[in-house]
Amino acid sequence: MPRGDKYKFSSFFTQGQYETQVETLEILTSGEGAIIGIPKEDMINENRVALVPNSIRTITGYGHKVIVESGAGQLANYQDENYTSAGAEVTKDRGKVFASEIIIKSSPPSLSELDMLSAGQVLISPLPLPMISKEYLEKIKSKRVIAIAMEQLKNPDGTFPVIRMMSEMAGRIAIQTASELLSIDKGGRGVLLGGVSGVPPSKVVILGAGVVGQHATQTALGLGASVRIFDNDINKIIRLQNKVGRQLHTSSINPEYLAYQLTSADVVISAMHSKSGRAPVLVTEEMVSNMKKGAVIIDVSIDQGGCIETSRMTRHEKPTFIKHGVIHYCVPNIAAKVPRTSSSAISNVITPMILQIAAPTKLKDLLYQNDGIRNGVYSYEGHLTNEYLAKRFDLKYMALELVLTSSH
Repeated sequence: MPRGDKYKFSSFFTQGQYETQVETLEILTSGEGAIIGIPKEDMINENRVALVPNSIRTITGYGHKVIVESGAGQLANYQDENYTSAGAEVTKDRGKVFASEIIIKSSPPSLSELDMLSAGQVLISPLPLPMISKEYLEKIKSKRVIAIAMEQLKNPDGTFPVIRMMSEMAGRIAIQTASELLSIDKGGRGVLLGGVSGVPPSKVVILGAGVVGQHATQTALGLGASVRIFDNDINKIIRLQNKVGRQLHTSSINPEYLAYQLTSADVVISAMHSKSGRAPVLVTEEMVSNMKKGAVIIDVSIDQGGCIETSRMTRHEKPTFIKHGVIHYCVPNIAAKVPRTSSSAISNVITPMILQIAAPTKLKDLLYQNDGIRNGVYSYEGHLTNEYLAKRFDLKYMALELVLTSSH
């Protein structure tokens, strides 16, 4: 008997924590659920899956149908039988999955996957800027789908829940990865991150005092490293120190002082995030050229273009390159190193939003009312609704509010 069979699905998921949501109650009383498709990821080294079985139980409990492509969760250690036990339909027919009303992916769809989409479908996936091209956006527009960038979904308090969750993981993974790369067999300086008695610890410079910076700081301090934190938002620095519970070596981003600190750094963690477009470039190539040979740069901001001038996107199969003697690690989906944890984390965050989106006939009304979900929409039925992307690729832009008004 599959392991999941011992856990019988009950009315908890249809009468529990989501009961107060108006949109969800309307879905339940209408008796008509949406069809949600979870494809198997075809991007190399994308090990995550968009929804895990526990989330499937919740979604199907609200009357929706979930179709999962066979093997979609395998790299995250979720088997097909786990999904069928949770109430999903598992199929080897990729076309059937892509015929769903709502498609959810843990990586951006490839151009060949975009060819499988049709007008009116809702596509929810990440939108890492270095991977986006003009051709990609034009194809999205031509398909007339409603495309939602997962990482741009907002909470009522203005925070980005998907980014926050992935940022927690990225901060911890960045320090663990840097510690590995410092070893001599990886091309590093051959130093221990935390040092030992009588030997000073390695020096870690962290750019950004947000969520990534906070968790990178906590992890680095836990391993015994010496940490320097840079951010121009003093409130973030104060909040970080309160979270850590001790006074830290911090500074505003002064180029001269930053360059000085970089000359003696063993590790640099870039953790700056832009709310609207590309991450700011804070470290010039000249600064990198003056760093120690065998030092390590982990550019967590690479999904927004990177904060290091010498950074370029890499993949898990070849995650590093050396420039000016410095090891660069610039993998955008860094959380895919721990796919089971990251899949569960992102699935927990987006499930409540999916329950709101899962009524296509009411989606326009939802977008009018919910600016958090509206913020994630970058293409709507043939219109590019993200101003930054339009300017970057010289494409026509139309505000989503205008599109909704004209088509309402």
